[in-house]
This record gives sequence, structure tokens and C-alpha cells, in this order.
Amino acid sequence: MPTPPLVGLDFWGVLVKTLPWFVRGAEYTLFLTVIGSFFGVILGLLAALARISSFGPTRALGTFYTWVFRGTPLLVQIWLVYFGLPSLGFTIFNNALFSGSVALSLNTGAYLAEVFRAAIESIPRGQMEAARSLGMSYAQAMRRVILPQGIRRMIPPSINQFVALLKDSSLVATISVWEITFVAKTITAATFRSFDLFTLAALYYLVLTTLFTTLGAWVEKRLLAYE
Repeated sequence: MPTPPLVGLDFWGVLVKTLPWFVRGAEYTLFLTVIGSFFGVILGLLAALARISSFGPTRALGTFYTWVFRGTPLLVQIWLVYFGLPSLGFTIFNNALFSGSVALSLNTGAYLAEVFRAAIESIPRGQMEAARSLGMSYAQAMRRVILPQGIRRMIPPSINQFVALLKDSSLVATISVWEITFVAKTITAATFRSFDLFTLAALYYLVLTTLFTTLGAWVEKRLLAYE
């Protein structure tokens, strides 16, 4: 995509001129955040349940997953998915947006797994015992008794993780996904207005993280109202 000419413009002129490019970048940033959050929650919950499972192999698998993705840099994970897997014949990962989404989801899931595990284990053991004594299976007791209570404790740290994900999505700029950081980097390469453009990128991230934090606080408040 051709970059906008910025010769002779002040900061506000640069803001107006580059707005369409940054809006498109923000759309991709939000897409990556939503996709990463959605699949991260699913992976995180599965991994958390695996971590607390009494079945050894399942527990080992959940532990291994969180160990790997919490213990290695997200940037390396993105590159491994985008550059490494296609070299092994997995050509589906040649798509940068898809690869970025997969890497962000896997990374987010590993961090959320610990959040969910801690929340579940914070519920008194007597709750599970009481549910089982009423004839519920383990899965029913978890779904009807433990998780509804744990969700309230999961919300605050989960919101922090979603905000972190929004900022971490900037790393997919390294594989040329057209998000906010990539927009700033691309236009800077053509116009050399690095201070203006990366300041704008920071402002756009600040607006998005503020919106996420505000929305999360509202959700948390609504949940607490039902306690």
C-alpha cells in the first residue's frame, strides 16, 4: 500500500494524514487481540483442567504446555510458527496473519492456564466434595459449582492478560502483519518521521488499552453485583 506524503506537515497534520492507515492497523490489532483472547481462554481452561487432573499423562501434558510457552519469548514463538513450521511442510502457516493469531493464542493460553488453575484451586475443597455427595459427576460439579465461583476470581487477572496481549500483538509486525506498529514502521521507512509516527502508534495503543481496561472493569463490577 502506498504511504501518505508528509512533507511540511506538523504533528497534527501527520495525525490527520495517516489516520486511515492507522485505523486499518487498529482493526488488525483488535482482530489479533480478540482471536488470541478467545482461543487463549479455551486453551487456558483446558490446560488448567489438565494441570489439576489426577491422571498423570494429562497433568504432564498441561504442565509441559505452560512450561514451554511461558518459558520462551513470544517473538521466538511467532517466528517458529511462521518461519519454522512451513519449513517442515506445514504450508498453512505461510499466512502471516494466521500464524500470528496461532502464536498469540498459544502464548495467551499458557498464561491464562495459571490464572484459571489458581482460581479453581482457591475454591474450598469442600465445595467439590459436597457436589459429589449430591450425585454429581466430577465434570458436572466443575461446571455447575466450581467454575461459576472461580470465574469471579479469574476476571481481574484475565483482563490484565488481555491488555498485555493487545500490546504484545505489536510483535507480529516482524512478520509483516499490517497492525499499528507495522503501519508506523512502514510509513517511517518512506518519510523518516519516526518520532511523530511512533508517538501516534503509542497513542493509539494507549486508547485501545484504556478501552479494554474500562470494559473489563465494567464486566468485573457487573459480576460482583451478583455475589
